[in-house]
Amino acid sequence: MKNTPVAVIIPARYASSRFPGKPLAMLAGKPMIQHVWEKAIASAADAVAVATDDERIAAAVEKFGGRAIMTSPDHPSGTDRIAEAARAFEGVETVINIQGDEPLIPTELVDELIRLMTSDRSVEMATVAVPADRKKMTENNVKVVFGATGQALYFSRSEIPFVRQGGEDPGCYLHWGIYAYRKDILERFVQLPPGKLENSEKLEQLRALENGIGIKVITTELTTIGVDTPEDLERAESLLKGRL
Repeated sequence: MKNTPVAVIIPARYASSRFPGKPLAMLAGKPMIQHVWEKAIASAADAVAVATDDERIAAAVEKFGGRAIMTSPDHPSGTDRIAEAARAFEGVETVINIQGDEPLIPTELVDELIRLMTSDRSVEMATVAVPADRKKMTENNVKVVFGATGQALYFSRSEIPFVRQGGEDPGCYLHWGIYAYRKDILERFVQLPPGKLENSEKLEQLRALENGIGIKVITTELTTIGVDTPEDLERAESLLKGRL
């Protein structure tokens, strides 16, 4: 089997409370999952696969020439799903997790994460943040604060940092849920039980911070649209047509 230092794995489930069958929703004439796969395959990754528990998604992926890895239907999260899928690759050192509802994710952002992970062996996990308008943020928007070296200090649904009257606003950063993991860190992560902070905020990445796993944050001005609802799909369609 081919040695695969960097693998992009895209978790995709059929079930969704707000948008059932979302990965197979048509976007500009293609299933949405195909758009994500094409963005990933254009990156510097050594391999790309879709991790799913649904035969319909697997069949669609194989139809457009992608690789689908069937995983357990009992996984509590997408992270557990990609950890299982990553075991199918020989020699994997870095796993990039791209959500299956990010059809417009910029390939250059994937490459930036790959460069970081391959150039700095001290990085255990990495993720992305974008500058945001704090006045427009809600509890559905996950915010992140990070230190001078880019290490994540905390993720929250609340306003962080809070700017007290007379205080200086350092800016607000919206967390973008794409992750890079060292393979051994990913395996360790999925063996850890959810902690108090994770159970409070319902943010899985807090499990890493609670257990001393560092998360490097890179910032970008690039944009995308995460598709959570049919309305989001319509916005993505309009934006995609505008780029063609």
